Amino acid sequence: NEIVKTFNNKNYWYLLDDKAEFNKLYKKYLNRDFLLPNSSIEEFNSFIKNKDRVIVKPVDGVGGVGIKIVSTKEENLYEKYKKYLIEEIIIQNDKLNEIYNKSVNSLRLFTFYDGKNSYLLQSIIKFGNGNVVDNFSSGGMYAFVSDDGTIITPAIDKNDNIYESHPITKKQILGFKIPLFEEAKKTVLEASKELNEIKYIGWDVAITNDKASIIEGNSYPGVFQIKPSFSKDKTGILPKYEKIMNIKL
Repeated sequence: NEIVKTFNNKNYWYLLDDKAEFNKLYKKYLNRDFLLPNSSIEEFNSFIKNKDRVIVKPVDGVGGVGIKIVSTKEENLYEKYKKYLIEEIIIQNDKLNEIYNKSVNSLRLFTFYDGKNSYLLQSIIKFGNGNVVDNFSSGGMYAFVSDDGTIITPAIDKNDNIYESHPITKKQILGFKIPLFEEAKKTVLEASKELNEIKYIGWDVAITNDKASIIEGNSYPGVFQIKPSFSKDKTGILPKYEKIMNIKL
C-alpha cells in the first residue's frame, strides 16, 4: 500500500485498470488483435470473421472474473458482448501447454521506473487449475521465478495447497525453465517507461512459441512475498525493493 500510494498517481490508475484503455495505450506490446467495446456490428462481424473462438473480457473485471472464451458461432454474439473487450486468443507456448493447456499460464513481472531507468523487482508464474484463467482468486496457483527464468519454489493456491507438479497433468513445476524469459523481461522494462505517472506495475505476460506478449498491467500489483528462507542469501525481497526505490518499508 505504501509503495502504490508513493509511486502510482491515482488519477492515472484507470489507464491500466480499464482493459480497453490499457490495450489502446500498450497496443504495440500485445502482439494480438482486439476490438474495443461498443464497436459497430459491422466492425464486430469483421473482427470475428475467420475466427473460430475469441476471448471476451469485462473492461473493469478483476481476478479473471467474467473472462470467457466463446465460439463465434454462438447466437446473438454481438448483443451479448458488445460492451466487452474482444480479443484474439493467445496461442500459448508448447512447453507451458504441457503443464496446463486450458488457460494461458502467465508471468507476473513487477517493474519499477524511476523516471530514467527501469528495474525488474521480482517474477512470478501463474498456472490455471481446472479453469480458463490462471488467477489466484479464481482457483489458480503461483510460484516464484529466479532472474534467469527458472521456477524456484513449488506452486501454491489460495487454500495453501503446495504443488511441485501440476495436480491435473502431473507435469513438473519446480525447476521448470520459462521459455523466452529474457524477451519477457525486455518487453516489460520497455513498456514500464510509457507512463511516468505509474511507476510500480505488475505485468501479466503470455509466452507463445515465438513472442512474449503483454496481457495487462496492474496499478495495484498485489502482494507476492517470498519467504526469506527460499532465497540464496536468506533476505527475501524487501531489501531489493528498498534499495531500488530508495524507500524504507
